[in-house]
Amino acid sequence: MLATTDTKPISDIDLEIMWSRLISIADEAAIALKRTAFSTIVRESNDYAVVLLDENAANLAENSSAVPSFVGVLPRTLSSLLKITPPEEWHPGDCVVTNDPWLGTGHLPDLVVASPVYFKSKLIGFVASVAHLPDIGGTSLSATCHDVFEEGLRIPPMKLLDGGKANANLLDLIRANVRVADQVIPDIFAQISAHSVAQKGLCNFLAATGLSDLSRVSGALQAKSEAAMGRAIMELPDGEYRAVVKADGYGDRETEIHCCLRVDGANLSVDYSGTSPQVNFGINSVLNYTYSYTVYPLKCALDPETPHNEGSYKTIKVHAPEGSILNPVFPAPCNARHLTGQLLAGAIFECLAQAAPDRILAESGSAPSLRAMFSGARADGERFSQMLMCSGGMGASARGDGLSCMPFPTNTGAGSIEMFEGAAPLLIQRKELLASSGGQGCFRGGLGQEIEIEAVGKRPIQVSLMVERTKYPARGLQGGGNGSPAKAALGNGVSLDPKSRVELHPGETITLSFAGGGGFGNPAERSQALIASDKASGYTA
Repeated sequence: MLATTDTKPISDIDLEIMWSRLISIADEAAIALKRTAFSTIVRESNDYAVVLLDENAANLAENSSAVPSFVGVLPRTLSSLLKITPPEEWHPGDCVVTNDPWLGTGHLPDLVVASPVYFKSKLIGFVASVAHLPDIGGTSLSATCHDVFEEGLRIPPMKLLDGGKANANLLDLIRANVRVADQVIPDIFAQISAHSVAQKGLCNFLAATGLSDLSRVSGALQAKSEAAMGRAIMELPDGEYRAVVKADGYGDRETEIHCCLRVDGANLSVDYSGTSPQVNFGINSVLNYTYSYTVYPLKCALDPETPHNEGSYKTIKVHAPEGSILNPVFPAPCNARHLTGQLLAGAIFECLAQAAPDRILAESGSAPSLRAMFSGARADGERFSQMLMCSGGMGASARGDGLSCMPFPTNTGAGSIEMFEGAAPLLIQRKELLASSGGQGCFRGGLGQEIEIEAVGKRPIQVSLMVERTKYPARGLQGGGNGSPAKAALGNGVSLDPKSRVELHPGETITLSFAGGGGFGNPAERSQALIASDKASGYTA
């Protein structure tokens, strides 16, 4: 037992041990979620997160491989849930769920599940998780819808478990509105199982530490994180730094993100005034998602070593004009919100390049992530809904080449090709690095990849494409070159609209080219050893 009570100060050593233990509790819960889930999007691609929060909805710890956007969103979501259902109306065995984009992570497929934690009959905190469900009805995951009502089933905050008893009506409603209920419903219960693991872990934690609740350790952890981030911000020169990121948008309607980063001592603000207005297609990024993908790259660049919690972001302010593509008004479509929100890392880093160029990356070809959703029916009539989750190249930095085929700023993985092929009548004919796709520089951008997929079933397959960076590839920094653009085409060479829904007939193939990352620094300064290594490896021509 640690030498701690509710009145004795927590030493720095004890605090470090406690923090590590809280992270391990979240990790153990995440393992339970992953191992009990049915869909490949959770089991293979890690599109989920588990977070421990105190009684005031402040983030204490999250699982080590959590999706960054989920971690940033969940405290905001729980705060909203507590306004709807005050703490005194929660009870042991309760479980509240919602996928409302404006309350949760920004699009309908992500289900937020929140459960209270009680220790000796006292509410001491919450466990919350997000998992990307394999289907949520509607038009399937795509960028083509004109409002959120087309995009699927929207679940307002509701109790899925009330005192441990399942809400059968809600489960029936979900089951009746999704294509692959045999994956969706078990994945939801996998989240609930993970919460049970975390609840038990937190109670054991309090018993072992001698604490009666989480308030003191939460306050101490937040203070440490706030101080660490404050020191990191103060290392930046005070001033105002600006960047503009252009994007493909939808059709012939291109979009722009205007970013102004202001530093004043230990305080930092990000203002997106001037950004394009919201559009009538699903590429809008709700404010929760915008906030998450603003603070996360700042954390990566300024204070990467300290485990983050709510304290990390107390001195950071984020503003996005209401009615813009970064803060759309309901009922704006937002299923493909990552095509806009994940561009923010590039805008943030371009601003920071003016103040601390040694801390940032050039733009990544994997930001935003190229996604393709395949759905249809097998020969026996059984439905499938399968997402291809692969990545382009990361941007280079002042320290080295960008990583190839690596996600950033998200961290969802590709998973195994065998599992992908086993879940749907699809065959990967080719999956290879794209030579010379990384931007040139003193350090080269990471390589993209090209994947050729064949429909091998007996029925047509619907493909929803969510592709960005066809017009505006990942940009280099400090004199580095741009990476290669992304594209999508049928096997016969016909180019496809990057945000379209197409039908793939048996025997037909589709080829997806993932963008390369931007280079960093003057290409003339690249070492001869690295040039020779690239050529020997086939990375460059």
